[in-house]
Amino acid sequence: MNKLNHVAFIMDGNGRWGQKKNKGRNFGHFKGVEVVKKIVEKSIKLKVPIITFYVFSTENWKRPKSEINFLFNLIIKYFDQELNRVVLNGIKINIIGKINILPIKIKKSLKESIKKTKKNKKIIVNLAINYGSRDEIVNACKKSKKKINLQSISKNLYTKNLPNPDILIRTGGRKRLSNFMLWQLAYTEIYFINKLWPDFKINDFEKIIIDFKRVKRNFGSI
Repeated sequence: MNKLNHVAFIMDGNGRWGQKKNKGRNFGHFKGVEVVKKIVEKSIKLKVPIITFYVFSTENWKRPKSEINFLFNLIIKYFDQELNRVVLNGIKINIIGKINILPIKIKKSLKESIKKTKKNKKIIVNLAINYGSRDEIVNACKKSKKKINLQSISKNLYTKNLPNPDILIRTGGRKRLSNFMLWQLAYTEIYFINKLWPDFKINDFEKIIIDFKRVKRNFGSI
């Protein structure tokens, strides 16, 4: 039975879900946060040590400014309301991506969440914000300087101190990685789900974990 250390999520379909409900894309993002909360709670119960959510990519800046502002304000509001609960539940928040070029308010909110949860050990929740895997790999190569090999690149990634994901779950019905963890996903078991993110249920998550634990993982061997 495979040990599960790290699950990553591409939470696709929030905007489309909101449009299908005739309530707009932002409503879909709002409802998507509820699913994130449930996944974190279930991961704690299942003793999954690390989970990663693809929140905002470097390509998402192409979206309408109003939608970007809503997303950032949604994150700020979440931590304003929930940070104490996050701390009490032993959740450690980690951010991967270029947060230093984000607007001041969200940057401050994210750094505060990192600071207040840094000693927590029950679960690590990575939020990939202003994240692009190609940029990450290029930056890792630059930091590696003259000695570029597997080890030097790996130790200069945002995830340098973390195991690579065992599972990637992408909702929304689209079968692509969208510039997410391209290096780290080399041997990850990938599950593409036809449901939009707000429709993704805990039962779906549990079924994927059960399937993963039965999969034979060869990593290039027989």
